[in-house]
Amino acid sequence: MFKLNGTVFMPSVLTLIGIPGLESVQFWIGIPFCAMYITALLGNSLLMVIIKSESSLHEPMYLFLALLGATDIALSTCILPKMLGIFWFHLPKIYFDACLLQMWLIHSFQSIESGILLAMALDRYVAICDPLRHATIFTHQLLTEIGVGLTLRAVLLETPCLILIKCRLKYYQTTVVSHSYCEHMAIVKLAAEDIRINKIYGLFVAFSILGFDIIFITLSYIRIFITVFSLPQKEARLKAFNTCIAHICVFLEFYLLGFFSFFTHRFGSHIPPYIHILLSNLYLLVPPLLNPIVYGVKTKQIRDQVYKVFHSKFAS
Repeated sequence: MFKLNGTVFMPSVLTLIGIPGLESVQFWIGIPFCAMYITALLGNSLLMVIIKSESSLHEPMYLFLALLGATDIALSTCILPKMLGIFWFHLPKIYFDACLLQMWLIHSFQSIESGILLAMALDRYVAICDPLRHATIFTHQLLTEIGVGLTLRAVLLETPCLILIKCRLKYYQTTVVSHSYCEHMAIVKLAAEDIRINKIYGLFVAFSILGFDIIFITLSYIRIFITVFSLPQKEARLKAFNTCIAHICVFLEFYLLGFFSFFTHRFGSHIPPYIHILLSNLYLLVPPLLNPIVYGVKTKQIRDQVYKVFHSKFAS
């Protein structure tokens, strides 16, 4: 790495400053972030163990939920350890390639999580609108193919972002990243070259993944609501609606936070930078924290298994 005309050529190390404007209180911000991370780890791990150990939960809805829990753990683990290193131990340095790897992992896991939410919506659609065919459509082979397909989609669409940065952008105005983790646009904006292709491709990926998933999730739930409200018995309507309420809560929480963070980061120039960064952090930390809580509270089968686990421990 060397400087040329005020620019840096191919930096080997970047500096993450954390939350710009809140450096003096980052130590205290790290405490609730750490608590959220630990709670997310415990909650999602417990959910996965319960689903794995209880054969009655080896159904598509719960297997998707276990996959969602694993993705949440991976996603939050990609950012929290390094973030706490910045906040608590003043370790802002990160190798450029490690930063690109973190960026790729974060966006890939976000893509996979969005795809899992779509798969869960389609599962509920078939279960409610065409229940007699549900078992023949959502086989274990299909679940495996969905998992592989979501992973390939994330890899194939997110990898060019990494390649475009690595191969196109050689000169950088600075090596200081005004963020607490390696986010795509935060890295791209460091470059002293034309970044239009990087920005356009980043928007293409965001809208082709999130836009596609949101459209089909919304259509699935519209069709579900039409079917549910056309049922003649009130008890049947409530039972059918109850199986979807947890999914709807998780869907709204993930996408509302995501779009709010996305649009304020790109178009909210009048909003202070620390608001952008806090929103980005919460977008990655809140869903892994809330997902197991929402499903634990709203899903009777999981709630009963959690009670059984803790009751047997206290009884012994």
